[in-house]
Amino acid sequence: MRPEFAEKGLREMQMWFVRAFGMGFAGGRRKKRLALPLLVLGAGLGAIAATSPARADFRVCNATQNLVGVGIGYRAKAGWITEGWWHIEGSTCKTLIEGPLSSRFYYLYAEDAERGGRWDGPINMCVAEKEFKIAGVNDCVARGFQRAGFQEYDTGEQASWMVQLTDEPATGGAPATPAPGTNSQ
Repeated sequence: MRPEFAEKGLREMQMWFVRAFGMGFAGGRRKKRLALPLLVLGAGLGAIAATSPARADFRVCNATQNLVGVGIGYRAKAGWITEGWWHIEGSTCKTLIEGPLSSRFYYLYAEDAERGGRWDGPINMCVAEKEFKIAGVNDCVARGFQRAGFQEYDTGEQASWMVQLTDEPATGGAPATPAPGTNSQ
């Protein structure tokens, strides 16, 4: 099953459960009935997730409430490549590279489509206004592209990696809080 369908299916199941057991909001106060079935369902879903096969990929999670556009850069056998734009809704994740990672270093640039903030870094690579896949990182403007600063991620040659974009900072900069196999920005 494709990841976006699995995530959508989980959300639909959660919404069904909320409607079926009256766990909605009423007058700003949460109704607290049938908490035990919710706990049992949560434990069951956790067990299903734990038995799912491990995925190897490069994922970006958008922990903001806004739509974010993401570009990625990496070194391929033929040279440097930048690709974009992945549009990631607030509070969701997207896989940018499927399968085991073939490079140790990946580079990320993201823009908040609603507030205009960005997650960037010191490594200059090429981007375009519309969907793109660009070979090479030199002479971006002369070749009709824009230049953007990408943040480097050292995956330590792990098979998968996840970057989480947060509201901090609102514009510019790229603070990193790494964890094994993940990186928050």
